[in-house]
Amino acid sequence: MRLHDKVALITGAGSGIGREAALLWAGEGAAIMVADVNDAAGQAVVEEITGAGGRAAYVRADVSKAADAEGMVRAAEEQFGKLNVLFNNAGIMHSDDDNAISTEESVWDLTMNINLKGVFLGCKYGIPALRRAGGGSIINVASFVALLGAATPQIAYTASKGGVLAMTRELAVIHARENIRVNALCPGPLRTELLMKFLNTEEKKQRRLVHIPIGRFGEAREIASAALFLASDESSYVTGATFTVDGGITAAYVTPE
Repeated sequence: MRLHDKVALITGAGSGIGREAALLWAGEGAAIMVADVNDAAGQAVVEEITGAGGRAAYVRADVSKAADAEGMVRAAEEQFGKLNVLFNNAGIMHSDDDNAISTEESVWDLTMNINLKGVFLGCKYGIPALRRAGGGSIINVASFVALLGAATPQIAYTASKGGVLAMTRELAVIHARENIRVNALCPGPLRTELLMKFLNTEEKKQRRLVHIPIGRFGEAREIASAALFLASDESSYVTGATFTVDGGITAAYVTPE
């Protein structure tokens, strides 16, 4: 019960990393406020948690809208009395995101609004709630692409995740004396619907796998487990960190044959 008596708000909790975190963290004792734009998926996660004896509730929230971000934090406090952990997980990877020449401005704006502005708004309204609770943990999902360049470009996504890293460091320093920790999680390539719909041929998959020392894509559950450490008091001396969970990809020059 590593999150006993904690209340966690998870954005994008209807699928992928968010869903796995919601299920895992509920099993560790946390009450989960599930935030998503997909009502059916969000409610399904709540039903799975409550069916197993856990505590959870759903709130519809488009993280790129200030009113929704404020509303999801308010819902967590109203439903469970406080907020201890904010997991800014929601994000998109647009199919038309490419290089700087071919990527449309609308794709850039949409990606930034969700992936970067969404994290800002989560923190804008979440930090006062953490203050009211006496402190807590914020986990912002960045990506290994914020640390490495790629010749298979998704320029808006990459730039948005770099922004998440920079913002995380600054927030960590600003709020360190308030018992509020802010860390960034950098997953490597994952076997999730979000990525696999792009890597829809064996050739595309192998183009990535050759660079991963472990030799496989990660699983959403593995990222949720890493985030659990950052959410729990076990990481009480960790703030401003870039926690890379990538199968060794950022450490590699030549991978094993």
